[in-house]
Amino acid sequence: MIRLGEKIKSLRKQKNISQEVFANYLGVSFQAVSKWENGNTMPDVLMIPAIASFFGVSTDELFDFNFFEMEKQVKSICDEAYKYRFADTARSEKILRDGLQRFPGNDIILNNLLYTLDYKMRADEVIALCKTLIESTKDDSVKYDACRILASCYKENGQNDLVKPTLEIIPEIYFTKLELMASLLDGEDSYEAAQKQKNISAEDLIDMLIVVGKRLRENGETEKANSQFRIALKVMDAFEEDFIEDRWFKATVYEYTNEQRKEVELLLAE
Repeated sequence: MIRLGEKIKSLRKQKNISQEVFANYLGVSFQAVSKWENGNTMPDVLMIPAIASFFGVSTDELFDFNFFEMEKQVKSICDEAYKYRFADTARSEKILRDGLQRFPGNDIILNNLLYTLDYKMRADEVIALCKTLIESTKDDSVKYDACRILASCYKENGQNDLVKPTLEIIPEIYFTKLELMASLLDGEDSYEAAQKQKNISAEDLIDMLIVVGKRLRENGETEKANSQFRIALKVMDAFEEDFIEDRWFKATVYEYTNEQRKEVELLLAE
């Protein structure tokens, strides 16, 4: 991998742009640009997409990555970080930040990093990172996941007027890639897609039943609300006999909806 400073200097000279012009575009001092080009410092990771955009190259081109090798290494970093995402968030974050030292500005690593940040305590960082990904990534799955996380962060921090406009960026879809893969592929590919979609669909159904129930309760329709809560419990209990496919999951739907079960039981007891 070529040094980033050398690449920036080379691209800047190709465009016949001075350090001052480039610095003004980024909102930094020309001394900062000089330090990058001399290899004394590195740009902030959030600036990488803007630098690539200025020169009209991808972030991969900016770093002269072998794409397939990079993809393999990035996946390995994210897989390792995922092992600690729930049990040791700080360790997961460190693995990802170390990964960003190797692959600055990588969309996939930045997207995974969002899952380690507390929406309340680090709201400014979450919002800035989401906006960067939404504006710069060429990966739709990263873009729309960043929209979802940004909307959730706004909601958690009481910025309710920004939630709907953010969600409006996400297109409405009526099928998923996993559904199509389960239906149209064969063998192991079909099985893996079906297992993953099964769990996603179960989680979504339980979440929506709880949302509908709460709304009905707010409207004073207690019996209708309770019917939704009872259905949610039945769906969760139906997965008690399920098994773990530990190639893809850490627990069954029955196990990881334990907190939701407690919430629903409390709602029914009210």
